[in-house]
Order: sequence, then C-alpha cells, then structure tokens
Amino acid sequence: MGRFGLILVMLLMMAVLTILQPAYFLTRENLTNIARQISSNSILALGEFAVIVTAGIDLSVGSVMGLSMIVLALAVHADWAAGMAVAVALLAGLGVGLVNGLALTRLHLPHPFIATLATLNIARGATYLLSGGVPISGLPPIVRMWGADDITLLGGTSFPIDFPISFLIVIALYLAMWVLLTKTSTGRHIYAIGGSPKAAQYAGINIPRNLALVYVLSGGLAGIAGILLAGRVNSGYPTAGTGAELDAIAAVIIGGASFFGGRGTAGGVFIGAIIMGLLRNGLNLMNVSVFWQQVMLGFIILLAVYLDVLRRRAMRLES
Repeated sequence: MGRFGLILVMLLMMAVLTILQPAYFLTRENLTNIARQISSNSILALGEFAVIVTAGIDLSVGSVMGLSMIVLALAVHADWAAGMAVAVALLAGLGVGLVNGLALTRLHLPHPFIATLATLNIARGATYLLSGGVPISGLPPIVRMWGADDITLLGGTSFPIDFPISFLIVIALYLAMWVLLTKTSTGRHIYAIGGSPKAAQYAGINIPRNLALVYVLSGGLAGIAGILLAGRVNSGYPTAGTGAELDAIAAVIIGGASFFGGRGTAGGVFIGAIIMGLLRNGLNLMNVSVFWQQVMLGFIILLAVYLDVLRRRAMRLES
C-alpha cells in the first residue's frame, strides 16, 4: 500500500470513529491526547524502522524505553541537574543499542532476534533491579514540559489547535531520519544492506559499521521515547514499555516497510504510527478490553506480514 492509500486508511478510520463516538473522538481534547499518547510509540517505531530497513529486528526497544525512564528518575532523585539526568538516560538507551550492534557485528550472533531478545530481558531485569519494582515519581518541570505540555496555535480564534511539545519533537526526529536515509550516503548504504547484503559487500559498503549504527540509533530513540513518556506521567515505572515493541513493529509494517529489508519510508512509518494510535484510542473509547486489544494487535501484525510476503512474491514474479 502506497502513502496515498495509507492516508486514505487513516482518514477512513477517523470518519468511522467520529460516527461511532461523535461526542468524544473529534474533540480538541481527544485529538491532543492522541498526539501526546502516540509520541513515545512513534519514536520507538522510527528506531525500529531503521533496523528493519536492514532486514533486522530490535525486540529490546520497549524494555530500553522503560530502562531510560528509571535511569532518568533515579538521576533526578540523586539531585543531578535535569540536563545531566536526561543525558544519562539517553546514554542508557544508546548503550543498549551499542550492545545489540556489537553482538551482531563482533560476536556474530546468527540473528538479531536472538541478540535483541537477550537485551530485552537484560534491560527489563535491570529496570526492576534499579527501581526495586516500584515507580519513582517526581521529575523536574522542564522534563514534564517536554512530555506533557502543549503549544497552542490560533489561540484567539474559534478553532485553537494544541500541539503537544512531545509531538513536535516527534516531527523533528522523523524529518532528521528522512534526511539521513534519503539525502546521505549512509542512508543509501543502509537501504543497500537491506536490499542485498552480498551486493552491498561487493560495492565496498562497511556492513558491520552501518548495522551497528542502526541499532545504536534504535537504542537512542528508545531512550528519547522513555524520557518523553516519563515527562508525560511524571515518573519512571518498571513495567513501562512492556510489549511496546509490538506496536512499533506493527506501525513500521503498516507504514509500508518490508520485513525482508530494503524498503520503506519515514513518512510511511509516521502514518503507520498515527493509524496505530487512532486504533488504540478508538478501542479505548469503545471500552474494548486491553486483552482483546492485544489479540487484535497480533492479528494486525500477522496480516501486515502476510501482505508483505505477497508483495515480495509479486515483485519476484515481475522480475
């Protein structure tokens, strides 16, 4: 499905939800809430996208998001300056990403699934050890501002628009990823590795360096997602991000990227993340159980991957 098709799906979902929940869905408060809620998951999806373009996968992003939240909260409670606390939380994410990258490129583990499944458990275990299994609340105003505050446009009119600061950060990150992947040689190398590792190697592309880079990017973006989520809820809690990697993967595949690598755009993933956010919000408004939501998410991922397989078969037949 192209970007135009994704936009149509998004608009159709908004129309259906407006009909089903006319008193709640299309309100200023709910739309602002959707933008705020999808900020962290859309950043996770962006990092996951960079990895999936290389035909890899990062299962650790949800746990890394939770770890960065706890590291941030602990640093704040240790009387660190807000800037230092944010920096060390970001470094925690980058560090796990680097471990993932080195596990694949230096230890030569056979598949990123294995490496990132291991770091998923390591990061989650570290989160519980550091926090003692309990939430740590109370963050500085500047961190809460990034995660919870809005900027109001057209405030003096009949149609004011609230933009969460976290959502504006998301847009900036997606633009930066778009520039990296489409306007730089590094981006072309990343796509080439996903398209054909052998051809990329023959072309002289440094595959280990670029693979390590995308996993570091994914870890760093998961760290940023954790910082913004901590600001939104004014705390770090050890269960944060549990299962969030599935939402991220779903957004990437719905957004048109291929599990086989070499395809996809940052813009498509952005729309995929919005679609996932609309779906979650709509199901919550209709009081659908979170357990049924997980069942539906599983079917969505299964369908998206199946369509990706069919698309790949069609491309092979054409060639």
